[in-house]
Amino acid sequence: MATDLTVPAPSRPDVARIQRRTLRLLFATQTIGGIGVTIGVAVGTLLAARIAGTAVAGLAQSAAVVGAALLAVPVTRIMTGYGRRPGLVVAYLAGAAGGVLVVLAAVTRQVPLLFLGMLLFGGGSAANLQARYTAVDLAEPARRGRQLSLIVWATTIGAVAAPNFATLADHTTGGWGLPPLAGPFAFSATAFVLAAVVLLILLRPDPLLTARRLAAAEPVAAPAGAAARRGTGMRSAWRVVRERPAARLGIAAVAVGHLVMIAVMSMTPVRLGEFHHDADVLRVVGVVLSLHIAGMYALAPVVGWLTDRLGRRPVILGGVGVLLAACAVAGTAGHHTPGLSVGLVLLGLGWSATMVAGSTLLSESVPTAVRPVVQGLSDLTMGLAGAGAAALSGFVMRVAGYPTLTLLAAIAVVPLVALALRPVPTVPGEED
Repeated sequence: MATDLTVPAPSRPDVARIQRRTLRLLFATQTIGGIGVTIGVAVGTLLAARIAGTAVAGLAQSAAVVGAALLAVPVTRIMTGYGRRPGLVVAYLAGAAGGVLVVLAAVTRQVPLLFLGMLLFGGGSAANLQARYTAVDLAEPARRGRQLSLIVWATTIGAVAAPNFATLADHTTGGWGLPPLAGPFAFSATAFVLAAVVLLILLRPDPLLTARRLAAAEPVAAPAGAAARRGTGMRSAWRVVRERPAARLGIAAVAVGHLVMIAVMSMTPVRLGEFHHDADVLRVVGVVLSLHIAGMYALAPVVGWLTDRLGRRPVILGGVGVLLAACAVAGTAGHHTPGLSVGLVLLGLGWSATMVAGSTLLSESVPTAVRPVVQGLSDLTMGLAGAGAAALSGFVMRVAGYPTLTLLAAIAVVPLVALALRPVPTVPGEED
């Protein structure tokens, strides 16, 4: 552990000031990073189709998802040893390097380079995901849900603004001789570098290191030290989670909510293509997915408020109920586009509830000393669950159809319901 615990812990008024400054900074960088990530999501499949062919185009987005999951491991190890700031900076710089490689792949039309670039491009997503945890390192217990959700909500701004920046970037870099669809990735790389530089300069004092100093100053700091001595790898993280039912529920809520959302969302454009003409399908898909993204992010502050007001577990159960409703509505909508739209909005809301409440519960259920690596385990689990859902959903869609896919997605939440209904003991001072 690189934390210097001999440095005096700040006073409570200083902590509040540091937290306000941290939230403002994270909100700004999350918006910048969100623009970079969303641009890549918007044009990545199209670029891959032009370079590698339509048959493998979907694998480009899968590579970015897997990259975000895998990069969470080294990034959180850096955070465990040195704090949030270097970890976030490394994640954003990895995303920037990926963007540059994708541009080079577009110029040289090298398929391996494209997939390597998309894998590293996932670093931008890894940084954005870890930012939500950074927001609660110094948050008061009664405000953790709201402050985490505020950083999640900042992604909405990037998602809305990104398409306009993608068009501008493509037109601008086209004049420089870059091929079509390469410009947005150059812009993404620039956005990631900007976010990294801002965090490197301004994220001081580091919120995680400050939280550790506060924990070390408390009389109950011994359990955290014991947890830290057991190691900082994924095996250690799993041992910590296994000992804490609340942490298990937090990880399960995040992973299962993401799995259901990805499984249904990824095949909805295909479903729409079954009953819309080619001239209309892109416009319809754009509208439906925009509504889905609004469901995911726009009401995150409300979800955060409910998480603090009602409790973490009730909001997780509420999110599960909304996910089930989403599967039922989308699965029975048939060829009714408004019905599918409602289903996708509900899908986004359910994801938001499980993500915000699950992340908050996980963060406060483990000792500060091992918190980053446990959060990295959560993001790794979530990313792999989403990648697996994306890979299997196409097979299920082809063999059994969209209604069966939504039914299987609904069945997938049953273990989470059982886990959430079990009593979750709260250990005083456990979050320290």
